[in-house]
Amino acid sequence: MTQNNFRPFETALDEGAALRHLRAATDGAEDGELFFERRSSEALVFDDGRLKTASYDAGEGFGLRAVKGDVSGYAHSSDISEAAIGRAVETARLAVGAGGGVLAEGPQPTNRKLYTDADPIGGIAFPVKIETLREIDAFARALDPRVVQVSATLAASHQEVVILRPDGTHVTDTRPMTRVNVSVIVEQDGRRESGSAGGGGRIGLDGLLDPADWQAKAQEALRIALVNLEAVPAPAGPMQVVLGPGWPGILLHEAVGHGLEGDFNRKGSSKFTGMVGQQVAARGVTVVDDGTIPDRRGSITVDDEGTPSTKTTLIKDGILVGYMQDRQNARLMGVAPTGNGRRESYAHTPMPRMTNTYMEGGDSDPADLVASLKDGIYAVGFGGGQVDITNGKFVFSCTEAYRVENGKVGAPVKGATLIGDGATAMMQIRGLGNDMALDPGMGNCGKAGQWVPVGVGQPTVLMDGLTVGGSAA
Repeated sequence: MTQNNFRPFETALDEGAALRHLRAATDGAEDGELFFERRSSEALVFDDGRLKTASYDAGEGFGLRAVKGDVSGYAHSSDISEAAIGRAVETARLAVGAGGGVLAEGPQPTNRKLYTDADPIGGIAFPVKIETLREIDAFARALDPRVVQVSATLAASHQEVVILRPDGTHVTDTRPMTRVNVSVIVEQDGRRESGSAGGGGRIGLDGLLDPADWQAKAQEALRIALVNLEAVPAPAGPMQVVLGPGWPGILLHEAVGHGLEGDFNRKGSSKFTGMVGQQVAARGVTVVDDGTIPDRRGSITVDDEGTPSTKTTLIKDGILVGYMQDRQNARLMGVAPTGNGRRESYAHTPMPRMTNTYMEGGDSDPADLVASLKDGIYAVGFGGGQVDITNGKFVFSCTEAYRVENGKVGAPVKGATLIGDGATAMMQIRGLGNDMALDPGMGNCGKAGQWVPVGVGQPTVLMDGLTVGGSAA
């Protein structure tokens, strides 16, 4: 949101001096900004019955960018001073060359607030955090005698940004983030299996340290571990698959979402390049990227260029209608930015990135979708995966999945992987449940060496023709 007073934290930097340097860097450019950031983070890990890790990091800095055409000149420093900004101008000017560009109009301001400004790290006393982690450990161990190992993690961060633009306007945003995770290992008859659960968002720690919240996480982690104790080797081959709601939307994020980011499509490297207006998914499928959901992990009041976040429809009723855009790629493609220009920190340039990406729900009963399987897999949880953006091919491992035969959910399976390509998989969706859900708030997304927090979601989804890689021939 906009503010009247320019205060890049507690530095003595003068707004007039900063603006003069920024204008010198962007003279003859088409875009650019000064991005100031201050961030602190804390992480506590209680493992093997003791506090194993306690870390705290804090830092600040700026990034100066000048953009012309498809070239960006960028310089950054942890020293927020006029002298450092003056030195950065020389590097940023390399993108401008002889000049001749016309500065694009800046983003429209907003007074919207999607989350609290409060620092979650200082909101709870350190001894209370440690005692809560100890209670989580004891609670999880007492749930079942087969629990042999417990790991509980508490993480919180507080990011403050100020974005100064060449027209003299500036935007600020203060972004909290919290998360609690619980992992357990169980052992029975010499066999060990694990399960984990967690989540959070742009909220304070109070709710996450409520026993009702962390006890539910511990119980869910144990449930998954016990399911895996009973798992049999997964089948292999082409078959129908039902994906559960919520976190399984990570497959949508990776296999389809990245391919709908503006830079990949401008450069022609995405499977979806040039397909706006064409059918790219089954009828009834609508995919949205929405950075405006209050308190969600992937939400941002404004992106890292100062553009207010938006709810952007990417696919509507199976038809591709648009891409996620930052300012540079939007300008080069002749469309409006969508508030998806994100960066990991002041040391990185912004690029088109997802926020909360999800598939809207349908009208089917989820139980009916599972019952329709003659011979397939019901995949509820996912772990790691790999995706090739150029062709959309993906491989995802399942952390919780079940064999389904003649509509009956059978034994859990282990070692199941889902193999396919995003474009084909989207066309093979045969049913959408009425139970659309977002994930519990635990996703991070990597791109070009940068990591940002994101959200995913979907309803129960019935898909034809995926290949299941398993441990049974």
